Amino acid sequence: MQDPKTAPATARLRSIQRNALAMLVTAGVINYIDRATLSVANPLIRHDLGLSIADMGYLLSAFLWAYAFAQLPTGAMVDRLGPRLLLTLGLSLWSLAQLLGGLVRGFGEFFGARLLLGVGEAPQFPTCARVVRDWFNPRDRGVATGVFNCASSLGTALAVPLLTWLMLIFGWRVMFAIMGAAGLVMAAVWFLVYRNPADVPLNAGETLYRTEGNPPGERTRVTWGEWKRLFRFRTTWGMILGYFGCIYLTWIYTAWLPGYLEIERHMSVKFTGIAAAIPFAWGVVGGLAGGYIADFLLRSGVSPVNSRRYPAAIALVGTAGCTVAAAFVSSNALAVGFISASLFLVYVTSTCAWALSSVAAPTNCTASIGAMQNFGGYLGGALAPTVTGLIVQKTGTFAPALVVGALIGVASAASYLFIVDQPIIAADLDALPAQA
Repeated sequence: MQDPKTAPATARLRSIQRNALAMLVTAGVINYIDRATLSVANPLIRHDLGLSIADMGYLLSAFLWAYAFAQLPTGAMVDRLGPRLLLTLGLSLWSLAQLLGGLVRGFGEFFGARLLLGVGEAPQFPTCARVVRDWFNPRDRGVATGVFNCASSLGTALAVPLLTWLMLIFGWRVMFAIMGAAGLVMAAVWFLVYRNPADVPLNAGETLYRTEGNPPGERTRVTWGEWKRLFRFRTTWGMILGYFGCIYLTWIYTAWLPGYLEIERHMSVKFTGIAAAIPFAWGVVGGLAGGYIADFLLRSGVSPVNSRRYPAAIALVGTAGCTVAAAFVSSNALAVGFISASLFLVYVTSTCAWALSSVAAPTNCTASIGAMQNFGGYLGGALAPTVTGLIVQKTGTFAPALVVGALIGVASAASYLFIVDQPIIAADLDALPAQA
């Protein structure tokens, strides 16, 4: 194995990296703004379509269930067909779904549009994981992961004030249409600019930078047999269970933070647009910090897997503690402060989790194992809005729902600590049929 400090990135590689990350961040921001449209327009949509709080919980979860189950085939498709094609198709599909969201007339049509949105958005983060694995050396992947992952919190932070402004000026239906058009433009940009490594004539030094540290005999495309065998490793299941709690907690805030501030904290719609953006701004910082922490630990001699799973677990426990504190403080300012700390820490976990996918499996399985992890996460994410809505409707307060989320977060942190183990290598995958 080469010394991981011997192969620098050339000027051309750095340009490819910057352009790829810039486009991934832009697509990710659009992705998360589109997810937030229903949350931000929650009160107006309920009024216009005659929906209950529980109905809104089901609509919020419709996207998440579709997104979760679409992860499994999508990850394998990214590894087989490449990020350029899959993200183009995903962006186009989810943007069309967003346009349809502005035309709905009732619960059923809205439910269908949200399902389509979930399927379309599924390639975004597996694509990001594969792009980072394809173009970055292991010592640089943590920061690169933090950059693309911060798009989720940046998009959510921008979503509340931006969508509130669009909604108040144009109405919620036009707000949906504007965001759908923006996504279609981004799909065209990605397809025209991005290239997979196989389509770029790289010199020997650039190839070494991209591949050093990888085990010999690495393959570029996943097979169906390799994909299935990933489920037979404890590391895969530890990542799935660990990310469950991370995204459960994330989606309590993503789906319900504006409603929480209005219903529980009695803030006006206009002030909520500002207050709800603050925690997600801290999420941006947390996402970047997670990447720096992972790379720092790796360069300090911690193993690639441990440099990701340890900070992921510690930050998730911290998220749980801050979530409980936010539930019971009487001051609105303190509540926003604890929620901000929660979002900072949960995005540390999220970045470390995605950075883990770039070192936990062979290159040709990067998007596949990342998508499996994301599948587990969004099973939690799909449950969070519905469970929260039902608890609030039954108890009249958000406090029990936040405590449930905190307990789930602690259990998932234990998965990173005690279930995630050694990285999966190609030889492990190849050996399994003989052991079966």
